[in-house]
Amino acid sequence: MSQGQGFGFGGFGLGKMKEAFQKAQQIQEGAKKLQDELEAMRLTAEAGGGLVKVTLSGNQEPQSIEIADEAIAQGREMLEDLVLTAMKNAYELSTSTMKQRMEELTGGLGLPGT
Repeated sequence: MSQGQGFGFGGFGLGKMKEAFQKAQQIQEGAKKLQDELEAMRLTAEAGGGLVKVTLSGNQEPQSIEIADEAIAQGREMLEDLVLTAMKNAYELSTSTMKQRMEELTGGLGLPGT
């Protein structure tokens, strides 16, 4: 073994292994914290100018639906459309928030592709 080469591992010395392990540990700890934060988040989206509001957690778990009397008065088909639209908007808000938070978590760790 040449001096300064370290153990083999295909050019992946012990120092790099330790660094990789530390990064993996940081990701695991950050992911647990992020999961807790997402569960606690309440993200509300609406449709029909606020006639229907849907609230999801940050990990897309439904929390509540609010329907204004005016939305009910517009009839079943219109109400169905408003509920569906609000649900889609809430889902989009939740997934974009989750994606942004994941990028924040992995972006500062110097991982390839981030």
